[in-house]
Amino acid sequence: MEKPIKVVIGDLDEEFYRILKPHAELREISPRELVKEIKNADVLVVRGNVKITRELIDRAVRLKLIARAGSGLDNIDVSYAKRKGIKVVNAPDAPVDSVAELSIGLIISLARKIPLLDRHVKSGGWRDSRAIGIELKGKILGVVGLGRIGTKVAIMAKALGMQVIAYDPYIPKAKAEQIGVVLVDSLHELLKVSDFVSIHVPLTDETKGMIGAKELSLMKKGAYLVNTSRGAVIDEKALFESLASNHLGGAALDVLSEEPPVDNPLLKLDNVIITPHIGGSTLESRRRIATTIAREILSFIFTACQSELSLDVSHKALE
Repeated sequence: MEKPIKVVIGDLDEEFYRILKPHAELREISPRELVKEIKNADVLVVRGNVKITRELIDRAVRLKLIARAGSGLDNIDVSYAKRKGIKVVNAPDAPVDSVAELSIGLIISLARKIPLLDRHVKSGGWRDSRAIGIELKGKILGVVGLGRIGTKVAIMAKALGMQVIAYDPYIPKAKAEQIGVVLVDSLHELLKVSDFVSIHVPLTDETKGMIGAKELSLMKKGAYLVNTSRGAVIDEKALFESLASNHLGGAALDVLSEEPPVDNPLLKLDNVIITPHIGGSTLESRRRIATTIAREILSFIFTACQSELSLDVSHKALE
């Protein structure tokens, strides 16, 4: 069998190359070339910033595996891929620690106004009334989505002395109780009592826009909102109005509905922290993602070898 070809777009952790180089010829292409190259691919690996639509899948006449270098699958038409007999895999465990740590970091940054005070000092200021923050100990954290990342955030928050409640209609109460978290019956119930709300849900038809004007109005005056999941989960116009009116004390967003943002009014608010979708952007997370995906592809290659298939492996990698 001929050596499979891997078409690589972007930056890959060296571990990916170590695992796959003996079994694949590596080649780099630009994102613009994907439409042309996908027709020759047996395996395609993508990041979250590339949409794998029905149109692209229809061009991929040889495609047998789509590997998502990360956790979310909202950029891939998974149901259509499966109908076409294409397997879809991802690396859901790889970025858990990194995203959870960022979430906690953003919560602390909001509580102690770290970015605001950093800008204040660098512009020539020093301590004044704006330097007064709040402690996390004893505060209520509402976790929306008690999956892998939400669970990790809950455990970390409890270690800081926070009371943690969660809303997740797909998680049994027994699981929440195992980590000392109270599972509430509705999102509205969680929003009404939480001092901080941290969102950890996948983007689906059910979760898109789940935090809108009504939900924000239910939150405590002065409460804080953190989102490290997907930007489209929140109605950003409603969030801007809630923050500009000082109903909410602040928000920290690692994700936006449009990335990078263009004329997003949230960028103009001092009580908003925005990071450039870096939840999984750590050396450790990148390596775990690369290793997980490489092993999935390697397994596919070996299976294909056993079936005496000749493969072209098209890969869009970590950026």
